[in-house]
Amino acid sequence: MSEPNTRAGTTLPALLTLPGDQQADLARAVATLEGPSVAARIAGVVGTSVDALKARLPGNVRDGVDGAVRRALEQAWRTAVSTEPRRTPLGMSPAWFHRGLVAATGAAGGALGFLGTLAELPISTTLMLRQIAAEAAAAGEDPKIAATAAECLAVFALGSPRTAEDDPAESGYFAARLALAQLLPNAATSLTSSILPGFLGAIAARFTGAMGLKLSAQAVPVVGAATGAAINLAFMNHFQSTAWAHFTVRRLERQYGEGRIASAYKALRDGTAA
Repeated sequence: MSEPNTRAGTTLPALLTLPGDQQADLARAVATLEGPSVAARIAGVVGTSVDALKARLPGNVRDGVDGAVRRALEQAWRTAVSTEPRRTPLGMSPAWFHRGLVAATGAAGGALGFLGTLAELPISTTLMLRQIAAEAAAAGEDPKIAATAAECLAVFALGSPRTAEDDPAESGYFAARLALAQLLPNAATSLTSSILPGFLGAIAARFTGAMGLKLSAQAVPVVGAATGAAINLAFMNHFQSTAWAHFTVRRLERQYGEGRIASAYKALRDGTAA
């Protein structure tokens, strides 16, 4: 859609609402993107506070989580979006198929404590990325196109808690999107080895915080087995919802223009929409 029309030489302000169901979709997307974090979801599953989960993970273990997360993202990147994410055995729904597998891997990994959880991390990350890609496809995008594949991977950063280095004023949804986009100036045509490491590093910096809490919750054998499946499902639900919201915003941007959607989003977030 074109930019707002002008009348008597004055630019009209962007409309803050959208037609019917589109406004409802955007409102749901805003509620998701501005809603409870994945850290809060994990704390709810295990019945403890986020601070308690952070304290449970030894410092020397936390130092090694970043490398494990980055390797998991790299493996997921190589395998998840190179195949059709909506093609599953026996015609099963992709969401149910991926949910079932991610629950099984969470239970198996949790049964063996920290080392088991590290071993299943690449598998569960790949399954989540496949479901993210399925959400992109459902919104009318092709995950096999480089730019869309990058947006799928970006969901892990958009749905993860801020890092200690982040400026809260500059780490909202649109600011995070812009920061990631600046790391991939050529994503519309290719994802070369020279630019992908920086992009993966930025995503891993955000995703590591969430994964550290997951590892903390599943670090105790047997106890981890009881919660592993539930934690993985909480992860899947969170990033699936974030993916739906992100690709809904992108779909609406294609229909109504980025400026109008940004204004409508902010109005809904701030409670100023009509």
